[in-house]
Amino acid sequence: MVQTNTLPSGHTRIDSAELRGVSKRFPGVLANDQVNFDVQAGEIHALLGENGAGKSTLMKILYGLYQPDEGEIRLNGETVQFHSPADALTQGIGMIHQHFMLVPTLTVTENVALGMKSGPLLDLKQVRKRLVELAEAYGLKIDPDAYVWQLSVGEQQRVEIVKALYRGGALIILDEPTAVLTPQEVSELFVILQQMRDQGHALIFISHKLYEVQELCGRITVMRDGHVVDTIHNDGVDQRTLARMMVGRDVKLQPDRPEVEAGTVKLEIRSLSVRNDRDLLALDQVSLNLHGGEILGIAGVSGNGQRELAECIAGLRSASDGEVLLAGQPLLAMPVQDRLQAGLAFIPEERNRHGTIGNFSVAENAILQTNSASQYLNGVFYNFDSIRRYTYDLIQRFNIKTPSHDTAIKNLSGGNVQKLILARELSRQPVVLIAAQPTRGVDIGASEYIRSVLMQQRSSGVAILLISEDLDEILALSDRIAVLYEGRVVDIVDRENADVEMLGLMMAGVTSA
Repeated sequence: MVQTNTLPSGHTRIDSAELRGVSKRFPGVLANDQVNFDVQAGEIHALLGENGAGKSTLMKILYGLYQPDEGEIRLNGETVQFHSPADALTQGIGMIHQHFMLVPTLTVTENVALGMKSGPLLDLKQVRKRLVELAEAYGLKIDPDAYVWQLSVGEQQRVEIVKALYRGGALIILDEPTAVLTPQEVSELFVILQQMRDQGHALIFISHKLYEVQELCGRITVMRDGHVVDTIHNDGVDQRTLARMMVGRDVKLQPDRPEVEAGTVKLEIRSLSVRNDRDLLALDQVSLNLHGGEILGIAGVSGNGQRELAECIAGLRSASDGEVLLAGQPLLAMPVQDRLQAGLAFIPEERNRHGTIGNFSVAENAILQTNSASQYLNGVFYNFDSIRRYTYDLIQRFNIKTPSHDTAIKNLSGGNVQKLILARELSRQPVVLIAAQPTRGVDIGASEYIRSVLMQQRSSGVAILLISEDLDEILALSDRIAVLYEGRVVDIVDRENADVEMLGLMMAGVTSA
């Protein structure tokens, strides 16, 4: 229980923060519509919702990035106005973003001091001393003299937390804080957050992972289409109920897994080594086999060679050693177009950078890889009727929500962009599909659909290499799981013999041997 008005950081706690009747409009969009939300000292309050539900807009209003068109913010019962994040920080509100705001080449102390106004607080010796005090008060294991590039992802997140505390954060917004952590790091983070709660902090926890919300949060607010659906207490509420509130219909949280007999080897990777953008070895002598009718999951913390593996197979990055065979054919010397014709399909990790062209229409993106095919040409000109029919067929078969085939793809939600990429790749009836982070950043309804399509492709005999940082997704979809750590395969295990704890240890480089 909270016994004092002063937090261990020395700052005054925020007893309550309220957003009352908040509305926010953007051109053509009502992002928040008369939203009420509150959080109390000594509470972790979850905010759930699909992409576009309005939760990010609401939190940006609380953090001072946006100003509401209607409504008000109250702290401890008093109305306040924030014109910038600096105003919010002055009042004790901090935010930890999904993608860390740290400079790798600076030390922990220098990162915490970065951006502070000049004065005594910028004396690095004093900053370091204060960091050590905060770390001890909150049980945060941090080396103030370490460079950020030397830290694990979990350690970097602790730096973000202590940075928020140093700046006086009494109420802290955590945006998808577990997205890039191992299961062990998630457990350590939850211990820290629970301690902060017990010490009097008010915490807002934004997550797509329903089981995390169940484990950690006292109250749960669900948003949909800019409105609050409901705020409920976490007393025995199940994941299906939460998913139904988010989407407005029943959601199948686990895809059906029909029995499929694995076929012959369709993708063979032999002693593959690949360098990253800094010319460092990202993959080191990796060997894998992938069979038809099989999903081979690649698990690992971000930055352990997964991106380089996918890009090398797809032809976006050169190998420094080794070979890759696609249905028995040497792949690495093939141009990208030849790889596609040989039966390779690729769902890239960064769909907006490598999968689509934002200003192009849905139809133009649908034929990006096949625009010179004869069925889309009428002499030297495009056959727009043929392109329109093809795109309409993809829209219908893959349930892509778009105003029309002429709509610029940048105007579609992340889930619908991903569905179009999936539709385009699968329309070529591939032999091997490389799916890199296929549900990252898409809402629970789109995730459900994408996973079901992957399972259908598995049943039809496609060999699928699934690269994902979501262990629940890996365990739900994969037949076998390979874990990458520092560019090497730690082990390959059958799905039925794997669990989150085992995979998490391997992701940290720990082997059973």
